[in-house]
Amino acid sequence: MTFDADELENGARAATGLDDFGSPYYREGLDRIVDALNTEADLNDIGQVIQHATISNALIQRLKVEDTYRRHPEIDDEVVDGPVFVIGLPRTGTTALSQLVAADPQFRSLRTWESQAPTPPPESATQHTDPRIAQTEASLKMLDDMFPLMKTMHNSEATAATECQDLMGMSFRTFHFDGAVRAPGYLSWLMDCDMRETYTFHRRVLRLLQWHCPPTLWHLKTPVHMFALDALVAAYPNAKFLWSHRDPARVLGSVCSLIQYVRSWSSDRNDPHELGAEQLDSWVEAIRRAMDFRCRMGSDGGQDRFADISFADLQTDPVRTLQAGYERLGLSFTDAASNAVRQWAQGHKPGSRGAHDYDLAEYGLTSEEVRERFADYLAAYDATA
Repeated sequence: MTFDADELENGARAATGLDDFGSPYYREGLDRIVDALNTEADLNDIGQVIQHATISNALIQRLKVEDTYRRHPEIDDEVVDGPVFVIGLPRTGTTALSQLVAADPQFRSLRTWESQAPTPPPESATQHTDPRIAQTEASLKMLDDMFPLMKTMHNSEATAATECQDLMGMSFRTFHFDGAVRAPGYLSWLMDCDMRETYTFHRRVLRLLQWHCPPTLWHLKTPVHMFALDALVAAYPNAKFLWSHRDPARVLGSVCSLIQYVRSWSSDRNDPHELGAEQLDSWVEAIRRAMDFRCRMGSDGGQDRFADISFADLQTDPVRTLQAGYERLGLSFTDAASNAVRQWAQGHKPGSRGAHDYDLAEYGLTSEEVRERFADYLAAYDATA
């Protein structure tokens, strides 16, 4: 199979009966990832099916979002509050931290089932019985059956909070694609592309999701936001951040192991040392950009945007750790929040889904090398656990 952007668009039009993709901004990213799939990804047969479905769904959802706005322009009047974003290197407890925040009833979180299919907009009365929940559960069950090791690396549930990379994927500017396939050319372009409209479309989807299904104070999560915080804050001027910290030398092996496994679904190519060098370079740059952004925000009193969360503290006392983060950001930690967060933590103890085994050396990296590359970060933050 050779991927063709025009054919993918036409397929999405045929599947929906719709024609308007909105701003043409998305097309450059689509062209870039299509080129990478054709020339860099070394896709196997299953990979061709997976990536065709991924891109097709992003185009279909973009068409449906634009059509919903066309029929209901009043959605544009919705105000997205916050949001509070969970950021940090992957494998630093960002998922657990995100689920703890999602348990707090004052927040609206992006759930897996609505991330993959945000239209029609969810309704408060049916948000727990929406048929998309069962459809997503079936898809996740099939994924678990096909790729059973994934459960030990990353847990996904239909009704649980998820990363917001699907929303960025509708603009075809997200590191989610690079996580699924080898795409160095796309990754190089993505590092320096203009992300502003990616986040305005991201906000467009949030407005649609909250329209009939509040609350409007959002919590969102993905480590890749660290690459483009200026563009994020341009779309969300009141954004605040819970930043999780952990020793990068204990993180990178886990990151590489996860990406190696996910990429193995779509390609038989396996070069661990290439992957290790790529991921080290990428996440060093993400941290550099995030630290620079935070420094610039601090110069004008913006430091109250950030609360630092130690991975070790999150493991040992998640409720108190989250409460301290809330206080730093000026958020209310009510009794209802405390009880809900405690209940989630008690039901999701660290290591309860099995052990994820990995070896940093397999990826051509040493702890000393990783820590040297992250020296400025380690000097600035409690990231020793």
